Amino acid sequence: MDNYSLHLAMAALVGASFVAVSAYYMHRKTLSQLLDFAKSLENQRRREENAAAPDEDDDVAVPHFRRRRRKSVGPYRRGSASMSDVTAVGGGEVDGDDKQRNGGVLPVDEKRTIKVEWREYYFDGMIVGRWEVIVVASMLVGIEEKVGKATSLASSASRSTHLIRPTSPKSPGASAFESVEGSDDDDTFTDNSKLDPAYLLSNGNTGSETKSQYQDLPGDSNNGDQIPIAATSMIRSHSVSGDLHGVQPDPIAADILRKEPEQETFVRLKISPSETPAPDEVESYLVLQECLELRESYVFREAIAPWEREIISDPSTPKPNLTPFQYTSEKKTDHIFQMEDGVVQVYASKSSKEKLFPVADATTFFTDLHHILRVIAAGNIRTLCHHRLNLLEQKFNLHLMLNADREFLAQKSAPHRDFYNVRKVDTHVHHSACMNQKHLLRFIKSKLRKEPDEVVIFRDGTYLTLKEVFESLDLTGYDLNVDLLDVHADKSTFHRFDKFNLKYNPCGQSRLREIFLKQDNLIQVLHVDNRCHVWLGCNRSDASGLGLPRVAVTASVHNSALLLQMAEYRISIYGRKQSEWDQLASWIVNNDLYSENVVWLIQIPRLYNIYKEMGIVTSFQNLLDNIFLPLFEVTVDPDSHPHLHLFLKQVVGLDLVDDESKPERRPTKHMPTPDQWTNIFNPAYSYYVYYCYANLYTLNKLRESKGMTTIKFRPHCGEAGDVDHLAASFLTCHNIAHGINLRKSPVLQYLYYLAQIGLAMSPLSNNSLFLDYHRNPFPVFFLRGLNVSLSTDDPLQIHLTKEPLVEEYSIAASVWKLSSCDLCEIARNSVLQSGFSHALKTHWIGQQYYKRGPEGNDIHKTNVPHIRVEFRQMIWREEMQQVYLGKATIPDEVDK
Repeated sequence: MDNYSLHLAMAALVGASFVAVSAYYMHRKTLSQLLDFAKSLENQRRREENAAAPDEDDDVAVPHFRRRRRKSVGPYRRGSASMSDVTAVGGGEVDGDDKQRNGGVLPVDEKRTIKVEWREYYFDGMIVGRWEVIVVASMLVGIEEKVGKATSLASSASRSTHLIRPTSPKSPGASAFESVEGSDDDDTFTDNSKLDPAYLLSNGNTGSETKSQYQDLPGDSNNGDQIPIAATSMIRSHSVSGDLHGVQPDPIAADILRKEPEQETFVRLKISPSETPAPDEVESYLVLQECLELRESYVFREAIAPWEREIISDPSTPKPNLTPFQYTSEKKTDHIFQMEDGVVQVYASKSSKEKLFPVADATTFFTDLHHILRVIAAGNIRTLCHHRLNLLEQKFNLHLMLNADREFLAQKSAPHRDFYNVRKVDTHVHHSACMNQKHLLRFIKSKLRKEPDEVVIFRDGTYLTLKEVFESLDLTGYDLNVDLLDVHADKSTFHRFDKFNLKYNPCGQSRLREIFLKQDNLIQVLHVDNRCHVWLGCNRSDASGLGLPRVAVTASVHNSALLLQMAEYRISIYGRKQSEWDQLASWIVNNDLYSENVVWLIQIPRLYNIYKEMGIVTSFQNLLDNIFLPLFEVTVDPDSHPHLHLFLKQVVGLDLVDDESKPERRPTKHMPTPDQWTNIFNPAYSYYVYYCYANLYTLNKLRESKGMTTIKFRPHCGEAGDVDHLAASFLTCHNIAHGINLRKSPVLQYLYYLAQIGLAMSPLSNNSLFLDYHRNPFPVFFLRGLNVSLSTDDPLQIHLTKEPLVEEYSIAASVWKLSSCDLCEIARNSVLQSGFSHALKTHWIGQQYYKRGPEGNDIHKTNVPHIRVEFRQMIWREEMQQVYLGKATIPDEVDK
């Protein structure tokens, strides 16, 4: 039985093989006959034409065949689907630049010209061959045997599919079956040296490369065209991969990078509708204009921009300030200030009755706020803004399809720079949580081992040493570990801001927080660790003891990457007493707490209700007095608070912090004034915002008039709670922290985009408190062009590594597939949002950083390609013109 099966199988195999071989030879013979027949007909027609000398354009009737001729005038080259041609299609005329580029009729010598004709032959409705025919001096010489070799159509459909490549509309209709791969006609391709130089300049030495189907679009196409911009040159795009950030560069990238580039090519989008907006859209745009103009009427702008006040001729590294806390006495001015209805008013002298720096009153502010709230609730405006935001997102996706590899190669061509060594600013980080939990643990163990007998706290009428504190807790240094510290956020903190705040207590003990994480403790001395074990804050003989450990005030000299990470630390002023300012300033100055890489923001916790219940304040007016009056005193007379005067030179912003998710009443224009607010309820968020904004506005006007530094309003906003928080911040703030609730209001999101308000977002912090990471709107905001940056917020509770800011970037890049260009753009945004000096920004991101568009970008410092900056600027300008109905006046410089 087994032998029978084997014999049967062998017989079947032999029979099948014989049939296959027979079919192959029959097919080959049939095809050869067809080709021979076609050649014989062509030879016969040529002999007849030579004998009768007919016109070259006369068609010759061929039995059983239909011939279709496509003529193109230009240099001789073989048409190929893998290469874009520069000749016209279908014998059409070539004019303008195309005629110059293609060369028209190419003179070979004084008497001869060359024409190239494409001919396709059909037999019973099927194409059986295609030839290029060379016509010299208006006479048909013959068919080039190698070039005119017919391409067999007997190939399978599967083979033809993978050989088809996109051709430009200007390309001749080359056979889709002609390919470089697997072709025997290696010598039939025209040498590049014989091509028109204009063609090579336009298309590059492509060889068999597939040219981008987008790049070959006609100049008047609405899909895009290439424009050169003065910058580092890149090569064309050829990839339209679905993975927007996984685009691979051209194979000739290495050759391009070896050459000194001359210009970047940029595929510009032309997809904005040109039709006139409908009447309801015009009405919506007018309302949006009004909102933007309302914001401009509120936000403080410096009269003289920093780049106009300080001209930087040498962009090299600024010389460090070796004596940042050297005080020089300054003369007191005659200004008089007094608190009126919760806002400090300034007068030129005692006899003057005119307010020097008037600001909008509370009634006007709350009226305008309610107008904004009505706008964001209007259905037609919500629909319009939602549509515009989606369009912005799709424009960016299309931009990546066209230009992603150009951007990638532009970054490759920038010497030295990459993501790791571009400047990055942590635009939102709290000073009490700026270290990671392992660092805090090592610091506590070190102090417990080296200085156990230091008196650190006063509790229950007794002074306790550090050793006695740990003995009362029944702990030793050996017992301590990261898990016992319990300062890291976990699942229990989600939507529980109260539990999150408890994580500031090491081992769950508030006394350890006071000893190690507070600046207003018994010791009031700060140890500063720069990761090089150099105690910058304790370099004097009297600076011993315990205090708040400080991570990354300056960078390690052994790790150059840390030199490129800056921070804006938030530190608290509670408003319980006016002496808090002097206490904080003395703590900073006495410990020489200064770094070129660090600036300070003052955060004000919204805790009036707690202070009221404790009897610390009697009204909201007391809180405002304690916060703002010392600032006006030191501005008018620096000698009254010399340490505070020095400290304010490093303060760049004012912040509002606390749990935004607490329920509150929306304020109205009939709200009581601060001196009338004596109940135990905490005022609403927007109530805090207005009185902080109004007093800070007046203070900045006064300080600017005296040539002092100003302080910007940059509160926490939009982390939770109602969207009216974001509306109040839209009117008053320069930048905000978080802003994730913008996803709930398309109108506010669109307004924030148009105004380019900075958002210092912290996705990992949001993941621990209010919003899962995969639902965070950061990637959508970034795609749409909002001014976003990444920040850490609370490394002690959130992060695990020694470099929390890089950890934030790396997780975002991994989860959302951000490219290197994206990360560098976000890093550049962080520098622009920050409050560092004009001189430092000039050194960090370019001498003309304040200009909009590619003129303000220096790829050698930011590693952001000009293509990306140009695209962002172009789309933003288009949106502004859309909103202002073509009448927008856009300055060449960023907002002051």
